[in-house]
Amino acid sequence: MIVRKEASMLLFSLIIGCVVGALEVGFGKILLLVTSIRINNFGYWILLLPIIGLLIEWLYKTFSQKSQEGMGLIFKVGQGEERDIPLMLIPLVTVTTWLTHLFGGSAGREGVAVQIGAALSSWVSKLKIFSNLDKEEFSKTAIVIGMAAGFSGLFQTPLAATFFALEVLIVGKLEMKSIFYTGIAAYTSYFVSRGLDFEKSSFMINHHVEITPILVVKLLILGFLFSLVGLLFSVSLKQAKAYFTRWMPNNYQKILVGGLIVAILALVLHTGRYSGLGTNLIEASFQGEIIYSYDFLLKIMLTVLTLAVGFQGGEVTPLFAIGSSFGVVMASFMGLPIEFVAALGYVAVFGSATNTFLAPILIGAEVFGYEWLPYFFITMLTAYHCNFNVSIYGKQKNLNEYL
Repeated sequence: MIVRKEASMLLFSLIIGCVVGALEVGFGKILLLVTSIRINNFGYWILLLPIIGLLIEWLYKTFSQKSQEGMGLIFKVGQGEERDIPLMLIPLVTVTTWLTHLFGGSAGREGVAVQIGAALSSWVSKLKIFSNLDKEEFSKTAIVIGMAAGFSGLFQTPLAATFFALEVLIVGKLEMKSIFYTGIAAYTSYFVSRGLDFEKSSFMINHHVEITPILVVKLLILGFLFSLVGLLFSVSLKQAKAYFTRWMPNNYQKILVGGLIVAILALVLHTGRYSGLGTNLIEASFQGEIIYSYDFLLKIMLTVLTLAVGFQGGEVTPLFAIGSSFGVVMASFMGLPIEFVAALGYVAVFGSATNTFLAPILIGAEVFGYEWLPYFFITMLTAYHCNFNVSIYGKQKNLNEYL
């Protein structure tokens, strides 16, 4: 009986890793294509953003209103408050995110990746082939496995994906009993993604930085500052969503007016510099290009507005952009290499805003190199400790709440 259960779980992890990895490659490659189209035709496409907002709202209202909860629904199922994720969520979140990016919204992609993985994993878990597994326990484990596969397939960071899925649902609790199957799914998705030639973002830090007592103090200070930036993003997103809902309870009106505001701002603020994922800011941070001292603030504003009024996407890649561009600004004050502090910001702002500790450290190691892991660890000590337990995920629970 135990052998059969283990075999079923292993089969499930492999299936989810393979299928989700392939789906993420398809989603990611088309996202890169629509991004290129937007950049080359920005002045025309951005004008249509409010109208596209109406289409996005109509698609959700028509085909699956429940799917519009997005990451909130994933958290509910992962925490056992809900049982089902509509399979329709996958095409809806995929298409609406493509539309958001094509027409100039400022948003990420990890929310889509995680939702795709979790929704497919939830559906597959109900197939008869897995009927020998405990339904209640398996449904929660399946969500964690799917989240890891989705994150890994898109970012090609299987270690970070594994621990992100294990720690993000409930702060202070690691779902270690699921680590084997979660890791298998994450690495399977990673190998599928890499095998299908999907690009991975990685950067070199061409400096030697020795750990000294003075440096440790500087890293702790930087971690605190990065935590404030992550906190600013999280609080702004929560407040903006509440404000727009009170101001315009009608979702069609909200996304139309909000889309018009985003379009105007995107046009007048450096003509599209803050649209899309923010990879332009990330690359500028590590390639010695121009980073303005206010880039991180404007990226926060545009991303918060885009997501608060109902456009689709995620927050993580914009957080990478916000963190790295803020790191560039802080490097001169700290007397440290620009790329080094940008990398610290890349990691720590993400960790602060998502209220996670291990995942950001590991994603830093997988993106910048494992030799930098101790530096990320020290910075995350204050970035995680000082974020006031606030997260971009409204349904994320603290361990005390969960118990």
